[in-house]
Amino acid sequence: MSSANDRPRVLFLCTGNSCRSQMAEGLLRHLAGERVVSLSAGTDPVGINPVAVRVMSELGIDISGQSSDSIEEYLTDPPELVVAVCDRAAASCPTLPGATQVLRWPFPDPAHAVGTEEEVLDEFRAVRDQIRTRLEAWLVAGAEPLALQR
Repeated sequence: MSSANDRPRVLFLCTGNSCRSQMAEGLLRHLAGERVVSLSAGTDPVGINPVAVRVMSELGIDISGQSSDSIEEYLTDPPELVVAVCDRAAASCPTLPGATQVLRWPFPDPAHAVGTEEEVLDEFRAVRDQIRTRLEAWLVAGAEPLALQR
């Protein structure tokens, strides 16, 4: 592994790198601590959605300092694992060199939520909670294919 301290790097990938992948990056960093390096990127990054920042802050997780990056930045030094959190990004993910494995965990895109402010917040919260539940279960099961120690 090429990351600092030989910790595996997990990259969450979605199209815009604005909501789902950003929330997943912050959640994994919070849940896994120092066991992994948590990253995110998009196939067409558009910046972090402020509603994602807001609903993550409700859990005490600050993602406001995270950046919206392109998957292109990881082509020469790919992470050990890519988790595609939307089908569109999984379909357009470039082939990464080396032993990078790709998991496909599609979640609904809350960026398309419509309605009142509270209804939009509820959509973001629902997706955030789905991602958290999936990550918690994955970590408890050993974080395959990484086989992290608990």
